[in-house]
Amino acid sequence: MDDRRKNYRAWDAQQCSQQAVSPQEALPEDDLVFFLLDTIPLLDLTAFHRHYADETRGQPPFDVTMMVILLVYAYSVGVCSSRKIAAACERNLAFRAIVGNAPPDFRTISDFRKIHLAAMKPLFLEVLRLAGEMGLVKLGNLSTDGTKIGANASRHKAMSYGYMKKDIERLEAEIDQLLKQAEQIDAEQDAALGSRRGDELPDELKRREDRLAKIRTAKARLEAEARVKADVEQKRRDEEQAQREAEGRKRRGKEPASVDATPEDKAQTNFTDPEAKIMKQSNKGFDYSYNAQAVVDAQDQIIVAAEVTNQANDKQQGVPMAQAALDNVDAAGIDRPQSADGKPVPIPNTADSGYFSEQAVEDLEKIGIDPHIATGRQKHHAAALPVAEGESAPAASAKEKMQHKLRTATGKLLYAARKYIVEPVFGQIKAARGIRKFLLRGLKKVSAEWQLICLTHNLLKIWRRAAHAAAAS
Repeated sequence: MDDRRKNYRAWDAQQCSQQAVSPQEALPEDDLVFFLLDTIPLLDLTAFHRHYADETRGQPPFDVTMMVILLVYAYSVGVCSSRKIAAACERNLAFRAIVGNAPPDFRTISDFRKIHLAAMKPLFLEVLRLAGEMGLVKLGNLSTDGTKIGANASRHKAMSYGYMKKDIERLEAEIDQLLKQAEQIDAEQDAALGSRRGDELPDELKRREDRLAKIRTAKARLEAEARVKADVEQKRRDEEQAQREAEGRKRRGKEPASVDATPEDKAQTNFTDPEAKIMKQSNKGFDYSYNAQAVVDAQDQIIVAAEVTNQANDKQQGVPMAQAALDNVDAAGIDRPQSADGKPVPIPNTADSGYFSEQAVEDLEKIGIDPHIATGRQKHHAAALPVAEGESAPAASAKEKMQHKLRTATGKLLYAARKYIVEPVFGQIKAARGIRKFLLRGLKKVSAEWQLICLTHNLLKIWRRAAHAAAAS
């Protein structure tokens, strides 16, 4: 047998386990954590500090700037759970560079995030302002899109409207039966033992009454949503009828059934997050989700607007998102494009066919947006129309004009750019950083978390641009 073996480098387990490691020496000089430690303190964090202005009781809280950096860094690397963040503060060298030898526990991290939800929007604007100052936002093409992000809600904690009606009947019958049993027991005990207080509620009865109350609340919620949908549908029908009468046309086909404000038996609601809705997931069927919307600038994929809706359809989101983008750009001090004579120039805005409606196009043009929205599935390799710049299309309707606009050379270039503007952003957030599900519950809280996710995306873009500039110099 050959006793020869490869020589290995020296290793001492005891020495390695006791060795003091400095993050400054061990981590790369241009690491993200050092960039955030230098950058975040320069931002206006007044919205975070405001919570503690009038609170003088108790022990001093953790430093606000440190907690903001910790939360931002954690989301930047895809660590969103407060427990995982707390564990990383004990084991991860980059997290130790932020918190030092006094890491906060998971409850402190969780409470800090919940307390400062309203401060996420101002922080988003601060980061957007920084991106604008670095020249990363040009407003040459704002691309709008949405992605479905999972809600923190289980499908097993949901119930359909039809089942609710059956369960309410069953629970009411069981409660009546338990009440009769309780009355019989009271009578027997009164006869045998005399009077007693009688205000104790049997556990079985209490559990059923609590469940019945929750189901009735959920049922009322579904009924309210159905009434809103019925009102919208009735309004749509009335507008179509008015249009036909104005044009002197009659309705074709049978008269539709009257609008029913009663929920369908298959309509569902969730008990853990009632505001989450069942939405189609790519390659995953259907699940409780939110529709996370973003408007992204073409220059460096900077997100200029980030909002969340629980409506699966994007049809009503184009105008609010464009307005949010304009408001954020103004709040961040980023100049809008102007012509040579100083007049404002409409900002191009591209979106897929899910956002198209004639009303949306009209409203976008009113607020200073030049919409390029697909009206249907785009044909590959379709030849561009030889239309001179500024020449109007000979079409009549808004839909035909938009179709013509997207077939011009400029329109084709602008719309094709969506593939490398907004679509990769969702891939970077969901695939690269692994953020596919919200941790918080409720539309308001989820919206704040989406702001945090998007501002960390922007900070990553700023960091990479700064690192590239430093390497080139």
